Amino acid sequence: MSTQINNSSLIERLFRVGAHFGFKKSRRHPTVTTYLFGTKDGNDILDLEKTTILLSNVKSILREAGLNGKTVLFVGTKEETSRLVKLAAEKAEMPYVTNRWIGGMLTNLPEIKKRLLRLETLNKEGESGELERKYTKKERVVIGREVDKLSFNFRGISTITKLPDLMVVVDPRYDSIAVKEAQDMKVPVIGIMGTDSNLAEVTYPVLANDALQSSVKLVLGELVDSLLEGKTQFIPKPITTKPATTGHRQNFVRLNN
Repeated sequence: MSTQINNSSLIERLFRVGAHFGFKKSRRHPTVTTYLFGTKDGNDILDLEKTTILLSNVKSILREAGLNGKTVLFVGTKEETSRLVKLAAEKAEMPYVTNRWIGGMLTNLPEIKKRLLRLETLNKEGESGELERKYTKKERVVIGREVDKLSFNFRGISTITKLPDLMVVVDPRYDSIAVKEAQDMKVPVIGIMGTDSNLAEVTYPVLANDALQSSVKLVLGELVDSLLEGKTQFIPKPITTKPATTGHRQNFVRLNN
């Protein structure tokens, strides 16, 4: 009974923010047809009951990810929603890409890590005053531009040391390169996507309006809350040290006999 009430409440909230508004029928991707309620004035209307089922499924996945200490990469470089994606990722304390997806962020991670190390080194040298001691004013201007560019492209993923376990993408159609790289590297993708998107291109679709800020904000909020709910119950595994091997101890005994 409580589940039905919760779903009803979520449907109402999705409706209020316009999550049910699809694009023009002419832009419809065939894979979304079964999730439509109908068409009005040439625009597709989503069935929010089905959207709620998709959303509830993804929330469970993210709750489990948080519970197991998984890394979730948030991606959304579209101007209308990039700020919302960044805020959501920061709230969840997860990495994000919201300015520009640089080719190879997943498929060539070792090279990306070199750039992250370069950014970290330059920042540390700047804070310690080492840059002023080592370089001329003209050289520092060039380095400053390099730092700005590296920060713009990579600041959101500065904590990444390995491939993410999951990726949340707002409008996978817009950030198709990121989705393709995730597919190549077997990283499951959660897609917040509109009626013009191919649901088959993501692992876990959430069909809702991906252009309205109010719609995207609500869906992201639901996902982040579930992720944080799991994180609060996450217990890191204790670090264990390997005991000295028996062989070394036996050798020591022989040497002293």
